[in-house]
Amino acid sequence: MRVVIIFLLSALLPLSLCHGRDPFAWLYSRQSYGSLQGDTTGGACPDECDCPPSFPVAMYCDGRGLTAMPTIPSRVKYLYLQNNAITAVPDSALVNATNLVWLMMHYNQLTSDAIGKKAFLKLEGLERLYLQHNNLTSIPSNLPRTLRDLRINHNRIEKITSADLEGMDNLTILYLHDNAVTEVGTSLKALKSLTLLDISGNKLTKVPEGLPEPLHQLYLESNSIDALPESFLGRFTQLQYIRMAHNQLTDKGIPPNTFNVTGLVELDLSFNKLERIPPVSTTLQHLYLQANQIKEFTLGSFCSIVDVTNFSRLQTLRLDGNEISRQDIPSDSALCLRQASTIEV
Repeated sequence: MRVVIIFLLSALLPLSLCHGRDPFAWLYSRQSYGSLQGDTTGGACPDECDCPPSFPVAMYCDGRGLTAMPTIPSRVKYLYLQNNAITAVPDSALVNATNLVWLMMHYNQLTSDAIGKKAFLKLEGLERLYLQHNNLTSIPSNLPRTLRDLRINHNRIEKITSADLEGMDNLTILYLHDNAVTEVGTSLKALKSLTLLDISGNKLTKVPEGLPEPLHQLYLESNSIDALPESFLGRFTQLQYIRMAHNQLTDKGIPPNTFNVTGLVELDLSFNKLERIPPVSTTLQHLYLQANQIKEFTLGSFCSIVDVTNFSRLQTLRLDGNEISRQDIPSDSALCLRQASTIEV
């Protein structure tokens, strides 16, 4: 059998080599998928990209050193253009790509001025758009209202207007962190499906107004927020994770019982200027208060009453980097914090 295979291969070699081709190039060539593309509906796969025959609705152009948008066949639903040096998305770049569902353009060199105002206008089924790690100074115009996941973090955006996010009723994930945002206004209010908002690492001095009620995760760390509004969490029935580390919060800037609400699972107020432990709900599971200026361990912040059924569900408590020691923890705290597996002081 082995002799027959060798004979067949040796017979193929002269035929291939006479045309100047390696007959086995398709086994190891990065761009071999283009030549194997069985489905050319809506246009052929560009030479600089890969369109796997087993998944013809995807086009892989990531990490190819591209500086301009490639031609996109209309059948493509999943387009990977990350890790290139693309500088512009003209209005005509996506005209043929009306079936796109995912568009990955993170880690490029895009600027706001180089994105056409109508570039995304015809993408009526787009659900996921990744534009992080570019050089954008504003959110692109006319983004599809079908978006569910928008990641535009690590850019240079300074302001978000109501028009930027208008009509995005399906948006559930919004990453805006590590920009230079100073103003949000009421632009987030209309995002009626938003469950995760990350706007950390910006230049906010106050909590954005009109935060969507369905929020499940809210990340505001590394801003310059020094106070919270009254009834900050009163209308958020599904909010479980709040991170506000590395701000300028003081005891005076936190209204009484702000965090004493059921539903919260994790609260991070580390690296602020707190001198007291704020009252929290007995249902809270993880509390991070390290690197503040706390001088007293107030057991009443965790339990107002302690008995068989009334105790804190706290599992993690971090108080290290404050002005208290383990000797400052009351002896009866073991009853209140009976479920805490980690207490760092």
